[in-house]
Amino acid sequence: MSLSSHLQELQRKHEHLSQMVEQEQRSPGSDDLTIRSLKRQKLHIKEEISRLSEQA
Repeated sequence: MSLSSHLQELQRKHEHLSQMVEQEQRSPGSDDLTIRSLKRQKLHIKEEISRLSEQA
């Protein structure tokens, strides 16, 4: 997998997690632990995107 395709895949995953966080926050029975976990995953992906972008 090339670097650019890997970055695109990470950006897609980041966007998907953003949508999941928004959906959970709008849900009346949302679980704070689930939201926190999704945000943590999202941050991890964002950091990976930044790190890889600096290498490119």
